[in-house]
Amino acid sequence: MPAPAPPAALRGPALTFTGDPFQDGLERTMVHEPDAIVAMADGHITHFGPAAEVLKTLPTDVAVRRVADHSLIVPGFVDTHVHFPQTPMIAAYGAQLLDWLERYTFPNELKFADKEHARRVARLFLQECLRNGITTSCVYCTVHPQSVDALFEEAEALGLRIAAGKVLMDRNAPEALRDTAQSGYDQSAALIAKWHGRGRLLYAITPRFGGTSSPEQLAAAGALWRAHPGCLMQTHLAETPQEVAWMKELFPDRRDYLDVYDAHGLCGRRAVFGHGIWLDDSELQRLHAADAAIAHCPTSNFFLGSGAFDIARAVRADRPVRVGLGTDIGAGTSFSILATLGEAYKAAQLNRFALSAGHAFYLATRGSARAMDLEDRIGSLAPGHEADLVVLDLRSTPLIAYRMEQARDFAEQLFVQMTLGDDRAVRETWVAGRLAWERTNPSNCP
Repeated sequence: MPAPAPPAALRGPALTFTGDPFQDGLERTMVHEPDAIVAMADGHITHFGPAAEVLKTLPTDVAVRRVADHSLIVPGFVDTHVHFPQTPMIAAYGAQLLDWLERYTFPNELKFADKEHARRVARLFLQECLRNGITTSCVYCTVHPQSVDALFEEAEALGLRIAAGKVLMDRNAPEALRDTAQSGYDQSAALIAKWHGRGRLLYAITPRFGGTSSPEQLAAAGALWRAHPGCLMQTHLAETPQEVAWMKELFPDRRDYLDVYDAHGLCGRRAVFGHGIWLDDSELQRLHAADAAIAHCPTSNFFLGSGAFDIARAVRADRPVRVGLGTDIGAGTSFSILATLGEAYKAAQLNRFALSAGHAFYLATRGSARAMDLEDRIGSLAPGHEADLVVLDLRSTPLIAYRMEQARDFAEQLFVQMTLGDDRAVRETWVAGRLAWERTNPSNCP
């Protein structure tokens, strides 16, 4: 772990959320301070609010630095669904989900038996996260325990909050990528003992999905989660119609796809289900009752032709489901959270719902933190929260700068960012109160 960060304070426009705008409205939950101070010490936010007020209580020995003109300070972005081993195969042409797994994913993941290969990919993956303002991720590794060790070792060196886990996969995959119900349990338990709760690291129990885990392995994963309830659990759910049909063949006694997991003790708080596009109302009701979450991954869904997730249906007021945002690298096509928000808007439009920029930025920050059951620690600019934040350049390209001159209000400015913005908009990324990446001179940062 890096040494504790010295006190620091940033001054400039800031955006954060105090609640869920889907349920309580933007007016009551979105906080936009045109001139704010965010003060940090020992890895946490100590002060946040209007500069005129914070200056009255801020210790006199804390130096306050103004961010560059046309900046916006936001909480660090949170990615609730991503496969770090798929970084080398991003932009792999053709095929839909199940064919894509066979053609690209499995051959690529075989290479992660080599820990040094896993380490190189993990290092690149985490640097891409920082470059895009992502300070927390919920990550799939491969079946190899050493792939988990490599990711956690690199994340620990950077002081990042990461949840990750070894993929559990005992059927319908190459033999060299399969474990067993028992070996998967034992290896995961050893990784939990080694990494869960160490610094800012968390373990996520990770059955890939019902297609690659037998009922015995799903039962073992459920038993493991009961033994370690503080862990997260992540898997895939209802990504494509073909996958849903396959689950009916593999699990004929289960009433629906979600029940495949629920029957094995894998549906509850801190469960993060990737995609959830093709769920019926009873499944959404069960997710709501269980306090489980869906990771919405629009660039991946469009790239593979999986479908357009209906977020308005998922967060319906009478049975809202926790929803976070995922890049889903490498079926996902961008590490940029801004680009991912732009695609989330399009997915909502295809379902006749206009996703506002305010709601979208909530998804990328506090909403995704809530999906991971971490909203008490990350995802907001608030005293006591961990000091992960991003400084955005609101005029990062000539076109955006020109378009911003035409924007009528702050809501339109935000919408321009999520429609036209990308990694170039990230000016600074702060992790636990320490500058971890800077656009002007990234080589100076760890």
